[in-house]
Amino acid sequence: MITAHLASAAGSILPFLFVLSIVVFFHEMGHFLIGRLCGVKVDTFSLGFGPEIAHFVDRWGTRWRLAALPLGGYVKFHGDANGASMTDNDAVAAMPDAEKKVTFFGQNVWKRAAIVVAGPLANFVLAIVIFTGIFAIHGRAVLVPQVAKISHDSAAEAAGFRPDDVILSIDGRKMDSFEDVQRIVQGSSDVPLTFVVTRQGKDLTLVATPRRRSMTTAIGLSDVGVLGVEAKAAAANWHIQRYGVVRSFQLASSETWYIIEQTGAYARGLILGRESTDQLSGPIRIAEVSGEMAKVGFAALLNLAAVLSISIGILNLLPIPLLDGGHLVYYAIEAVRGKALNEKIQQVGFKIGLTFVLGLMILATYNDILRLTK
Repeated sequence: MITAHLASAAGSILPFLFVLSIVVFFHEMGHFLIGRLCGVKVDTFSLGFGPEIAHFVDRWGTRWRLAALPLGGYVKFHGDANGASMTDNDAVAAMPDAEKKVTFFGQNVWKRAAIVVAGPLANFVLAIVIFTGIFAIHGRAVLVPQVAKISHDSAAEAAGFRPDDVILSIDGRKMDSFEDVQRIVQGSSDVPLTFVVTRQGKDLTLVATPRRRSMTTAIGLSDVGVLGVEAKAAAANWHIQRYGVVRSFQLASSETWYIIEQTGAYARGLILGRESTDQLSGPIRIAEVSGEMAKVGFAALLNLAAVLSISIGILNLLPIPLLDGGHLVYYAIEAVRGKALNEKIQQVGFKIGLTFVLGLMILATYNDILRLTK
């Protein structure tokens, strides 16, 4: 079993690297562009870590490099000690004033904050662009929200749902597809919802409370709300809905925000102890999913890239030293105090952040390995 999973993951390496490289490139490009806009000199833009495979130097003196370990990347601004934007204090102190002005350290706190937040924001923009392209070019497969079957002893049965009911709205929100219904229900476990359904030409109001269940998703186990209805997936109930660019952009923005909400809800639940860490997935599982999406088609692979881009954007905004969110916390404190935190305090924070991130990576990889044994 493990061998089969490893073979599948090995065959997914190229799709995985394609997806990851796109996401990382746009994240770092966000930092790069706003840094340049703020007048900061960029010494290095690296896609990957470790030994350099290829490079070129542009007319502004930035070294664009492709490295041997393609599992991330970084932008190194002038005056930085490394790609994590930690200042090389000795090097900066030895610089003339004119040179200090083009360092990251030499910018005011608002510019530094803008440069840092630009990376995660670029991830969200990338997701919107990808989703917009998919909706505009391929359209969206829509399944009419009509009920075929009702599970015994389910929330739907208790609420009085019947086969052939068509769900019109939930809590006043119009339902255009069965997917819309699933999304609201899955995010509303143990929360009463008001449904308006059409039954034999009449509109009825039903109140149901989705029950929390652990279900397998593309990225692993997830605790979601379950209503207990099955869609009537007859061919006549399916259609491809096509959209113009403006409507595609609106849907893409909504899709991106939905994923941000769901991911944020899971993160909050994890912190409060309501969610389990066994839902976390690491690079092995993501590689497997990348291979599966590549078999479905290029659009599916891009869709995964959009979802991963959002996840990385959110992860980087967590208020953890070493991540972008940790830098923003430091800058917020600096803005309030009128001066930066003591360098030693920041160093301790970065070490704690590094420990946390490494622990998270180990935990996610451990979960992947456990799944391989099942």
